[in-house]
Amino acid sequence: MNALYDIIGVPFGYLMQFINYLVGNYALSIIIFTIVTKLIFLPVNYKTQKNAARMQLLNPKLEKLRKSYSNNPQKLQEEQQKLYIQEGINPMGSCLPAFIQMFLVFGVIDVVYKPITHILRIPKDVRKQAAQIASDLRVKDIGSKGSFKSGDLRSELYIREMLDKHYDAFTGLSHNFAEKVDDFYNKFTFLGANLAKYPSLSPDSWNSETIVLAMIPFMAGLAQLISSVYSQIHQKKVNPNMQNPGCMTAMMYLMPLLSIYFAFKLPAGIGFYWIWSALFSFVITFALNQYFTPERTVAINEKEKEKARLYAEKHPEKKTFMQRMMEQQELANQQAGGTKKKSSGEKASRSEMNKYNRDKIKEARKRMAEKYGDIYDESDNGDND
Repeated sequence: MNALYDIIGVPFGYLMQFINYLVGNYALSIIIFTIVTKLIFLPVNYKTQKNAARMQLLNPKLEKLRKSYSNNPQKLQEEQQKLYIQEGINPMGSCLPAFIQMFLVFGVIDVVYKPITHILRIPKDVRKQAAQIASDLRVKDIGSKGSFKSGDLRSELYIREMLDKHYDAFTGLSHNFAEKVDDFYNKFTFLGANLAKYPSLSPDSWNSETIVLAMIPFMAGLAQLISSVYSQIHQKKVNPNMQNPGCMTAMMYLMPLLSIYFAFKLPAGIGFYWIWSALFSFVITFALNQYFTPERTVAINEKEKEKARLYAEKHPEKKTFMQRMMEQQELANQQAGGTKKKSSGEKASRSEMNKYNRDKIKEARKRMAEKYGDIYDESDNGDND
């Protein structure tokens, strides 16, 4: 998992380094970096939202099918697949964009958590030495649970924590490690608060800095709560019959609380990033929901259906995801039927059963080929026995 963060974090690391070079303030760089990465993800978000909006148009038809075939799950599945083909919709179409976005988010998180790597560009061997020193110091301070490795996602947070407490222990490292890291984090400020410090509800003294730091975890939780509540309200609006399980409602409130808890356990810069990430995600989600009005969604749906129809006419040899699903389902049904006994009630021999199954599969393939305008080659029937 750490290797995944490292690999995807490289391009985003150069982006963050360039932004920080332009603005000269890491807190402001995080805000700009978050905006830029959200814009990079916008096409993926758009495709996901478009597919979701089109699926909502099908809900009345799908509900009708569920009522008509409530006692026949197999027939219901077949009719649903036919409907998806007619409408040119892949019900799994949101999965790939969501996966791509999740995949890229690993890189964004890696950059935010590892400024020593991506901003200061300290060599790997020096970072390993610093991590070992910091790990040994944490073990002395809090016991064996303080141990960590240089590849851990939070390793640079721990290095900063120990450097702040035991500065002299790092002065012997090359590339002026201690001086560069200390100088970088001392300039990591927002509204006069150093975001490299940890938030606390019981600081030694309350001042403007400690107040800002203490507010960051609560703002991170609030930003996430606003986004979650809005998403639930919107889903209820577009799908009034939707039932929200109690666990989903509980998670909606639990996740913001967990964000608050963990934001107090990490440097304020992490909670600071969570705030802006949640806020910009909310803005994009709100904008896309406003864009995909019922009228526009209907127009987009008709356009996509026509596009799918024209593509199918030009490329009859290529099947859609749902067509392949139907084909596989029919083959499975044929194979399942082949396990039945002969009409005479006697059990078929293995060779007879194999021939029966092959004939059924060939028959199903031929029907599917005729249905979708394909050319069926009887010589390619898989008879190798």
